[in-house]
Amino acid sequence: MKIDIDLTTPQVEKAALHQAQAISDLINLTYRGTGGWTTEAAIIQGDRTNRQEIEKALNNPHACFLIAQLSQQLASCIYVAREKEHAFIGFFSVHPSLQQQGLGKFMLAQAEALAYHSLGVQKFVMFVISQRPELIAFYHRRGYRSTGRIEAYPSYLGIPKVSDLTIEYLEKVV
Repeated sequence: MKIDIDLTTPQVEKAALHQAQAISDLINLTYRGTGGWTTEAAIIQGDRTNRQEIEKALNNPHACFLIAQLSQQLASCIYVAREKEHAFIGFFSVHPSLQQQGLGKFMLAQAEALAYHSLGVQKFVMFVISQRPELIAFYHRRGYRSTGRIEAYPSYLGIPKVSDLTIEYLEKVV
């Protein structure tokens, strides 16, 4: 079920440690649930993350989670971490019922602005599953380009249901 709401100016804030479980739940719903276009449930089983991993990310002094809440519901999250000369972007999730309404584009732009203005970086790096061409196309439309770096799918991200899964790295320079 898609919820039709006005997303013109969602309230975005930095996440707090007490929100780790809600963030983990959203990420798992987004990537391993049955709804939304970002689900990977057909190709990967198991959770994408857990509360402990999110708490560790939240405690990184060179990073933050941005979250958007709508009607007391966690609607979206995205992680930004400074790593040497670039910012790593990950854990990007939009609640399946709120997808395809512009919230993802908005949140990605917020993360990039934070990285550029607050972390002082001009390059953003992320990885995506190579077998997700629709997701790669989404990022290409946002200015990301493939780096040519492709690696075996890491086991900590879940258990592949198909063989030969890989991840590929994308980057954007501003």
